[in-house]
Amino acid sequence: MTSHELSIRRTSRFARSPRLIGALPAEFLIRMSRLNRLAREGARQERAAESGFTLLELMVVLAMILIVASIAIPSYRVIIIRSHEAVLKDDLFTLRKMIDQYTQDNHKPPESLDDLVTTGYLEGGLPNDPFTGSNQTWQPDIETVSPSPEESVAGVVDVHSGSNARSLTAAAILCRGPWISHGTTNP
Repeated sequence: MTSHELSIRRTSRFARSPRLIGALPAEFLIRMSRLNRLAREGARQERAAESGFTLLELMVVLAMILIVASIAIPSYRVIIIRSHEAVLKDDLFTLRKMIDQYTQDNHKPPESLDDLVTTGYLEGGLPNDPFTGSNQTWQPDIETVSPSPEESVAGVVDVHSGSNARSLTAAAILCRGPWISHGTTNP
């Protein structure tokens, strides 16, 4: 027996049955081993081809991602605006409180918002307006105040944001109607 026939005998699936191997010609065994090897390689290639995704499956997944994104992005924008509104409300409360405190301590309102910073009422400086991103856009209301009957002084009595954007709560009130904002429910 040649070494080639021995290797075929060892690798052949008929190796467990010596009676069949002796009855079969060597050429047949060589062809069978080649066919077995080709069948294994073909099966491996078929499994690799079947392991991918079809175009339809990819399109369905993409459509699902787009649906979720179309719901999530507007909600995210609303959350960002509401957070800016909350920061603005807190900043306005602090600024108005410091204006009142300055007016009580000095018996006159501050001439500008910078007076609150230079006198130490706002230690970190003017806060940034969350909608404009700048501390230079605050809109102070300047009025003439009479601390005593013989004198009148112009000064800052209130402050507003420099942004032209509408708040979400104001837009909701306008959509519902003006009767909601006045506390009555009759249209």
